[in-house]
Amino acid sequence: MFNIERGGEEHRKLSYKDKYCVGCGICVDVCPTDSLRLGPIVPIARGLIEMDLVSVNGESCVFCGLCSVACPFDALSLSIAGTDVKDIKSYPKWDVESEVHDEDCIYCGRCYEVCPQDSIIFRRNLPNPVDLVRGEMDIDEEQCIYCSFCADMCPAEAITIKNIPTASNDLVNNSIEVDLSKCIFCGICKRVCPEDAINQVCSTCMYYDEIDAVEITGETLISESSCVNCSWCSDICPVDAITITKPFEGTLQLVESDEKVCKGDSCHACLDVCPCNAVEIVDGKSVTNLNFCNLCGACVTACPQDIRVLSRTAMKLNNINSESWNEILNTLLIGK
Repeated sequence: MFNIERGGEEHRKLSYKDKYCVGCGICVDVCPTDSLRLGPIVPIARGLIEMDLVSVNGESCVFCGLCSVACPFDALSLSIAGTDVKDIKSYPKWDVESEVHDEDCIYCGRCYEVCPQDSIIFRRNLPNPVDLVRGEMDIDEEQCIYCSFCADMCPAEAITIKNIPTASNDLVNNSIEVDLSKCIFCGICKRVCPEDAINQVCSTCMYYDEIDAVEITGETLISESSCVNCSWCSDICPVDAITITKPFEGTLQLVESDEKVCKGDSCHACLDVCPCNAVEIVDGKSVTNLNFCNLCGACVTACPQDIRVLSRTAMKLNNINSESWNEILNTLLIGK
């Protein structure tokens, strides 16, 4: 992480947050003074080197803010007199979205499990099982031989048999307890008991209309600062409760030749740097799933064979009012 500043009447500060950087090189591509440099992103991604993915030359930087507005991942931030340029109306804005619609979310947690950047905040409140079942359960300890069949077979782990050592160091099973807050009155314990010591009755069906309807509540949020708009969450959501807009449209291809071929398992640099978990090695070759790729270009930069070809056809960066900035930013659509 770095911060560089320029004083004067209009105080400017450029901040870099490495935890949000994906090593795509977009900031380097648009910098008009060549003040930004990418580090060795593959060794950094593999944890072999501890350093920032991007460095800046504070002497040549003119604090224009192009890198800040071009970064789709909020890793760079330029502030002018304490105000982030992303909040200044005259500066370009990314028209991307990552949102969970509360009214549709069922709090299943599948999005939380697949997010490659741990950008989803998930909390779920489940009802107490004891409120959803009815029944009776009793164990006759005079008949019980403490064989532990019931405890071992109980799917709810509601039965506990305690062993107390005697002076001879033998174990004596002398206590059996049932936690009715866990018991679901399924009857398995009764069926496996060899001594018919268990009396169990399930009356859930009988009192079905009196039992409260199941209500599952919670919260699912996406941290926009760390989200890379890969769309894993929206793709896996079973109720279409998530909307993801990607920053770019385009294609990413593997173009091999006689001299340059994908090294697959022996290289996997693309797989190591991909922030979207969109790359896998199939039959010894790198394969990118464009459904989850955000076309950031990190894999292109990392590829030692230089056989990954990125072509961006559109981007969701709007409100570009400067002709010179428009010319520079549109270079992102030329390809990489």
